Amino acid sequence: MKKDGILNTNLISEVAAIGHTQYLVIGDAGLPIPKGVNVLDISLTKGVPGFMQVLEAVNEELVSEAYILAEEIKEGNRELETQVHELLKEQPVTYVPHEEFKKLTEEAQVIVRTGETSSFANIILVAGVNF
Repeated sequence: MKKDGILNTNLISEVAAIGHTQYLVIGDAGLPIPKGVNVLDISLTKGVPGFMQVLEAVNEELVSEAYILAEEIKEGNRELETQVHELLKEQPVTYVPHEEFKKLTEEAQVIVRTGETSSFANIILVAGVNF
């Protein structure tokens, strides 16, 4: 048994398999999943697990070099945007329109669906390297 960190075997396997510059998406319960993209649905009930819980856990395991948010988060979910920036403060952020964000998810290695139900609670993590 793992000592610490992500215990979900499917999620930790997906994190371990991500290569440099590939996308890992963490999405809210309503984010559409493009055909052909691997989805790991860890939602349990409305709000469980929450977006930030999952992002914090993944951030402990994944080396990421940048992240992408929908620009609509600036108006639609300012509190969550602030929490994301505080967690990932060393990384550059790119904002794109929500429709473009959804298009970018077609390139994801995996989309992790959470139980989050707040607006625009979605992120694309761009994998980095640890050397």
